[in-house]
Amino acid sequence: MLLIKNGIIYTITGDFINPGNVLIENDKIIEVGKEIKTTLKADTRIIDASGLWVMPGIIDAHCHIGITEEKEGEEGDDCNEATKPITPYLRAIDAINPLDPAFHNALQAGITSVMAGPGSSNVVGGQFVFLKTHGRVVDKMAVLAPAAMKVAFGENPKAAYKEINMSPTTRMSIAAMLREELFQAVQYKKKKEKAFNNKEDFEEDFKLESWLPVLNKQIPLKAHVHRTDDILTAIRIAKEFDLNMTLDHCTEGHIIADEIKQSGFYAIVGPDLSSRNKLEVQNADFKTSGVLTKAGVKVAIMSDHPVTLIQYLPLYAGLAAKKGLGITEGLKAITINPAIICGVADRVGSLEAGKDADIAIFTGNPMEVSTETVYTIVNGEIVFQRNST
Repeated sequence: MLLIKNGIIYTITGDFINPGNVLIENDKIIEVGKEIKTTLKADTRIIDASGLWVMPGIIDAHCHIGITEEKEGEEGDDCNEATKPITPYLRAIDAINPLDPAFHNALQAGITSVMAGPGSSNVVGGQFVFLKTHGRVVDKMAVLAPAAMKVAFGENPKAAYKEINMSPTTRMSIAAMLREELFQAVQYKKKKEKAFNNKEDFEEDFKLESWLPVLNKQIPLKAHVHRTDDILTAIRIAKEFDLNMTLDHCTEGHIIADEIKQSGFYAIVGPDLSSRNKLEVQNADFKTSGVLTKAGVKVAIMSDHPVTLIQYLPLYAGLAAKKGLGITEGLKAITINPAIICGVADRVGSLEAGKDADIAIFTGNPMEVSTETVYTIVNGEIVFQRNST
């Protein structure tokens, strides 16, 4: 057992408890409260968290950690298979290197899980994976794989394929290619279901099989969208095919907040600290998260690592809080909201009995620059301790 006692407990979804306690057994939280009723074992380890913030581990809902490795240059960059624009069968889990030092940086910042996957050069880039940030074997780190199907609109696919004289070179072509792929996937699903119902032989298609979790609404499209027109095109296509989707980046989302709310889709906003080096991010602003939240859209904040560094994700939330999101919603945007958006809220995102023991302990509000991480706990194991040797 591991007992965290006398802390300032931010459960995120429930009560604020000060002072409070969190009891962990093996890899799960078994009790959270002002008093612990469970009988402690003789070998229970105790962390005195007096005066410290105790929170669920922080979550990055969109990054490329381990797939675009720090310090490895081109050799460590496996983010974009920019040789053909439709690659739904690519799996991030096959390219993520847990030895990327960014994982350690994440742990030092109290970040315990991430959604990681391919970049945005392709119209369809492949499958994301949701994983813990501690471990050496990506299969054991994975919580959900596949977790989403990456699709991209706007400048990136246009630029990638214009350079090699291939489609798409226009937004019309991007939309048409995605529609054609989805149409083929729907036809494939119908044929497979018909064959199964009639007990007929059916030859599976490796490429189209990867679409079935999307069509069955088991995982969402993860749409790279910055401009309002790209956001609306993504919504239009997702509605045409009756799919779940997250709007990632959503840079101009504050301009069409009501339309996004009406769509019912979630937004993963950022990275707003990066330079406005493309036309489609000219309206980037930390106010976007607050405007969307006030309109009723569920929002998570991303790092898009390595575009902006993952270890500063709490500070990005702090800047959004300053520009209208507020402290409470800022904390939710890096804990329970990404957990809900990524489909793993039954495991992570809040301090509740039965959830994974992924916990971060800070000297204060992690969204403030001077705050330090004291402990990071993943699956009940202390994986980072300040001043530890």
